[in-house]
Amino acid sequence: MLGAFAVGKTSLVQRYVHSIFSERYQTTIGVKIDQKNLRIHDADVTLMLWDLYGDDDFMKMKPSYLIGSSGYLLVADGTRSETFNVALRLHEMARETTKDAPFILLINKSDLSDSWEIEQETLNRLEQKGWKIMLTSAKDGIMVEEAFNLLTQMILEKK
Repeated sequence: MLGAFAVGKTSLVQRYVHSIFSERYQTTIGVKIDQKNLRIHDADVTLMLWDLYGDDDFMKMKPSYLIGSSGYLLVADGTRSETFNVALRLHEMARETTKDAPFILLINKSDLSDSWEIEQETLNRLEQKGWKIMLTSAKDGIMVEEAFNLLTQMILEKK
């Protein structure tokens, strides 16, 4: 899970792994690791989900956290356009570090779409370049399981 500070990375993981959402914000310090077992196309898979601290002006993501990653979810907050720019920067670092591991860009907080700052045309341009983009809401559970499962399928197909 890569993204700026307070985009909903922890909330997405908690929704996916434990089917819960909390309105109470908790800053991730360092990394929080969760595990989820699932079955995809007759394959038993154990996901090790690394919820990394949010990248901001004070704490920059270290590439060493990404070594050995099979895939990643980039997360941006649809209501804060600056988080989209952080996601793009993190993607460049991740692409170099992970040797082009599969990824999906999640635009989180789709339940607040009336307040969105990220333009659809911007997302359309990335999709035309082959990016997979999903609009999620950790609060409402919209497209959360689908995003993690799709990334898992992408990882399995690459292997």
